[in-house]
Amino acid sequence: MIQSTSQQHLLENLTCAQHTAVTHRDGPLLVLAGPGSGKTRVITHRVAYLMATGVQGEHILALTFTNKAAAEMRSRVIGLVGAAKTTICTFHSLCARLLREFAEELSLTPNFSIFDRADSLAALREATQQSGLDPKNWPPAATCEKISRAKSKLLRPAEYQERANDFYTKQVAKIYRRYQQVLESNSALDFDDLLLRMVDALRENESIRRQLAGRYRYILIDEYQDTNQAQYVIGRVLCRDHQNICATGDPDQSIYGWRGADISNILDFERDFPQTKIVRLEQNYRSTKHILAAADRLIKANKLRRDKKLWTENPEGEKIEVVCCADGRAEAGYVAERIAEYVQGGSYNDVAIFYRVNSLSRPLEQALRSAGVPYQMVRGVAFYARKEIKDVLAYLRAIVNPNDELSLLRIINVPARKIGAKTVQALREHSRRSGATIRETLATPGIIAGLGRAAGPLKQFAVLLDELVNGPQRPVQKVLERVIRRTNLEAEYSTDRHKDGTAMDNINELISSAAQYDKDNPEGNLEDYLQQTSLVCDVDSFDPSQGAVAMMTLHAAKGLEFPVVFMVGLEDGLLPHSRAAENRSELEEERRLCFVGMTRAQRRLVMSYARYRQVRGSTNRTVASGFLAELPAESVRHCQCEVSAGTESLAKLVKTPDALLQRSSREGSNRRAGRSGFVAGLIEGSSVYHPRYGLGKIEQIGRFGKFTRAVIDFEETGPQTMMLEYADLHKPTSEM
Repeated sequence: MIQSTSQQHLLENLTCAQHTAVTHRDGPLLVLAGPGSGKTRVITHRVAYLMATGVQGEHILALTFTNKAAAEMRSRVIGLVGAAKTTICTFHSLCARLLREFAEELSLTPNFSIFDRADSLAALREATQQSGLDPKNWPPAATCEKISRAKSKLLRPAEYQERANDFYTKQVAKIYRRYQQVLESNSALDFDDLLLRMVDALRENESIRRQLAGRYRYILIDEYQDTNQAQYVIGRVLCRDHQNICATGDPDQSIYGWRGADISNILDFERDFPQTKIVRLEQNYRSTKHILAAADRLIKANKLRRDKKLWTENPEGEKIEVVCCADGRAEAGYVAERIAEYVQGGSYNDVAIFYRVNSLSRPLEQALRSAGVPYQMVRGVAFYARKEIKDVLAYLRAIVNPNDELSLLRIINVPARKIGAKTVQALREHSRRSGATIRETLATPGIIAGLGRAAGPLKQFAVLLDELVNGPQRPVQKVLERVIRRTNLEAEYSTDRHKDGTAMDNINELISSAAQYDKDNPEGNLEDYLQQTSLVCDVDSFDPSQGAVAMMTLHAAKGLEFPVVFMVGLEDGLLPHSRAAENRSELEEERRLCFVGMTRAQRRLVMSYARYRQVRGSTNRTVASGFLAELPAESVRHCQCEVSAGTESLAKLVKTPDALLQRSSREGSNRRAGRSGFVAGLIEGSSVYHPRYGLGKIEQIGRFGKFTRAVIDFEETGPQTMMLEYADLHKPTSEM
């Protein structure tokens, strides 16, 4: 085919594999993209190429999982083809938009609220109480997780009730049913409802399905390995007529099984689409040879995967540094000092610290502050969870959605206007008895029995709400400023000090976000702005230009890259997490999580663990993560930090590999004096017992420097790789 100049320009500097993926026109396409292989480049060039070959922009739909990723894709597409009418957004944003568009046909109010996690927890607390249960015994956070998983599997309350087969799930089913009633009474949907209701619309309303299938004739789904059942169904149903679906992803980076992601969606793609064209992106442009080789060796231990031959033309680089620290404080101090040392010739922006659980961040923060190292915690949702921000947004939601009683009751006495708890209770009871909404009841508070003088403040509040509702609804910045001024929130929060400023400083930041929204969305309105703030996630707030070290969980690190990465807490029970000990699929996900963390590093990677870790005030002996033993010796350099931070300069505590290995060997012998002969005599085929994993048989055994590394196939969990000097192995007895 003769290509136009514009088409040729889009294909310049693409590898053979990237070229194949970009130019594939019609029919299903699966792009297996290794880390750092130019996945986003392929997706955006494919969008541009489709347009260059005659596809109208409005017929292209590209879906991803974070606002940050969607914004990056939109920016790149605009850079390639200029302004385009393509739809590039997250799954949740698409569903929210479409549910509002077809609200009337779906029996929804178009101005429905979107409850974030904090709102959902408040609604669940109310639902739990309405179910006759105590929220202390039925914590909303735990119930929220169960209900979210049910919705991701497309289980409605009645279906969940049918499957409930024990006391606990039966009570959760009761709460689930009540929770949905609370959402409905507030004209609200939670995050999972956005997907679930969209699935219902596509399956049950053929008119809507046909309209959308005709509108979106080419569908591109990024990070396909992270789709849950609802997202999977949305993609499949939308492309049923034309089969023009391009799924891009990597099974080796599937790390969200705990929130419903189903790795089988990408592993079984050809089963769903038999005519699939498969393209593998295997060249890595991000990491050095040592980092990539080590990560590749690690992930090959997994069974649930698609084989790829990762390679790079990048320099060999430094070996991965595996550091054994005396305890958690020593580890944090070591990391802080190494960062300060590195930044003498670099930038704080280059550095990131990853951890499996948030609890590991506390000693790291202390150490970084002591060393004078600036840092930022990548927890974007925390900003929107602040009280003052929730208060302002609640006013905006009350303006948009008069049925949002959760927001209404939040602000009814903020700032204080002499409306106490008894008055609120009387208001709610009257509303329930009369069948009127709280908003309607506010208009005539005098009819509420026994209210007396308290009716006055309620009436004034109703007048204020009417004034705000009847005022202009755009631009959003002006609406925000007007709400803050008329409600006296500015006076309320200007004196409310945090350690890093006043609450009003945060509100001013919210106003800035509204100003940016108005700039980016000239036709946008208050409803859309609220939708955007509701669907924010942690990584969306990450600002790489802050001049600070980035601190985040391994899950939040997905999609990012840094020249220098520190991964801390590489210990059995942390990474892999203790929950994965008895489940092979969860253990593989933990290995994928480690793989993701390692492949974020471009030039330098430090992986550390502590011999002792303080948990709930107690200091416990730890065991190094088995994942470390799976790394190739030729790409790893071992060293250790011998004492706790604060006792002497940590720069003097970096030992040679031999010193570490000798000490580890002595320590292993001392801890197992009564079993040293047993451990030394183990061979392939030996039966062993581990207190956590149970009975197993050694499949492979070999040297790892001066360690002995063994692959043990346990009856309950499957293969585990362990260093025998650290593994707590025992000789099986007849009782076992």
